[in-house]
Amino acid sequence: MFWSWLVIGLPGQHVIIQMLMTGLLIWWGALDSAPGWFGLILLVVSWFGSLALLAKTRRSREVVNAALARHGIARSGDPVPMWRVAVAAPFRGHSIEKLSNIPYRTAAGRVLKLDVYRDRSGAANRPALLYIHGGGWTVGDKREQGLPLLQHMARNGWVCFSANYRLSPGATFPDHLIDTKAALVWVREHGTEYGADVSFIAVAGGSAGGHLAALTGLTENDNRYQPGSASADTSVQAVVPIYGVYDATNRFGAQSDEYVTMLMEPLVIKAFLDEEPERFREASPLDQVHPDIPPFLVIQGDNDTLAPVVEARAFVEELRVQSTSAVVYMEFPGAQHIFDLFYSYQSAQMVEGVLAFLNDELARHTINTGTDQSA
Repeated sequence: MFWSWLVIGLPGQHVIIQMLMTGLLIWWGALDSAPGWFGLILLVVSWFGSLALLAKTRRSREVVNAALARHGIARSGDPVPMWRVAVAAPFRGHSIEKLSNIPYRTAAGRVLKLDVYRDRSGAANRPALLYIHGGGWTVGDKREQGLPLLQHMARNGWVCFSANYRLSPGATFPDHLIDTKAALVWVREHGTEYGADVSFIAVAGGSAGGHLAALTGLTENDNRYQPGSASADTSVQAVVPIYGVYDATNRFGAQSDEYVTMLMEPLVIKAFLDEEPERFREASPLDQVHPDIPPFLVIQGDNDTLAPVVEARAFVEELRVQSTSAVVYMEFPGAQHIFDLFYSYQSAQMVEGVLAFLNDELARHTINTGTDQSA
């Protein structure tokens, strides 16, 4: 996954780097022998492959435009500058302020913390986004993931919160979801202190974070997952799972053979699927869909080897069958897992699509409730 992720995500940069390296090798005499010429031929062939990948990723804009148009959503906000795509690294820049390591909960002897991203305008009453990082429920950190999305949303007037949560094997599901909901409660109670209008909170996440974001939207105000805060409001106004995991049982057989036996059973859920199937269904967003849920934007790459596209398609189909709210689906051609870890043409189109979707839901919310985020 790792090498294909790098090559698919940054094909243009790969060609440029390889050309520079080839030039140096030729300067040092690499073409003085037959193996050098053979290596050059292989490199040239690989360049054509990279250019084909580049052409494929350029279709990402069409995917986003088609998905938005299908639901009558217009692009909005400032686009991602092309220089960010060229540089790739998600530098925050001076316009975005980051407030780090704010405690939101103490659980099992740990102080759980979140970061806040916002522009430096000091404006109030801005919509809020809570982001949940991925890492297979066992690794990962709020500092590492979702940065292009968090920064793009903050530049376009949103207040973004990125939260850590307890990880397995120390944590047992639903501990991860309980922490996510606690972060949501904290945002609703304290978000105004950071310029947020907590009447509109969206939740997003990637991979395992996409799984937790989806479950957060599917289990609003479910007392099983908010111990000690049964009366707290854990509803959200929109959900954006990104290359999420929607099935804890591997019912489609699309995951590896070790997915259940080496990850879900011993580390995450700590039960045997054959003995306690209900616990695996509770952990599967596919089994938690019902009519009264918030709008969803589901994002997936069709070349994902860790979160198979078949699960995302099945989840979207189930949402569209049952949900009374909007269900938007964007499937990015050639995209591998965690394709938004850095800026690329694909991730730039993705974050612009998320902004358009959430801005549209915000506008609908404003009309329906009579609130005004511009105050």
